[in-house]
Amino acid sequence: MSQNISIRIGDVVVSALLNDSPTALAIRNALPIEARASTWGDEIYFTIPVDQPVDRGVEVVDLGDLAYWPPGKAFCIFFGPTPMSRGDEIRPASAVNVVGRVVGDLDHFRTVRSGARIVLDVATE
Repeated sequence: MSQNISIRIGDVVVSALLNDSPTALAIRNALPIEARASTWGDEIYFTIPVDQPVDRGVEVVDLGDLAYWPPGKAFCIFFGPTPMSRGDEIRPASAVNVVGRVVGDLDHFRTVRSGARIVLDVATE
């Protein structure tokens, strides 16, 4: 069963939906998660208390995808190209497990700076 979650960055709350994958379930079971953001191009990522292997990993993602990056045990939010992207594609550093997607406004992520506090939690609405 998919799960609505919220991504809170300061006063901004963005809605997202986790899919039914084993990695998404592990993330869901770890909520709430609080971390400090890192940025890499138009990607926000942060370490989370989840340890999952690559599972149907992909090397190119879609705009708004949420993913888990196994080498860094990191949750990733993709809202545009990364330094590894070629052309218009969105390319993570290496294969990621796509765990969901943002259903809110991606423009909010453009203002996030490294070190910003992020909270992932089950959506209350």
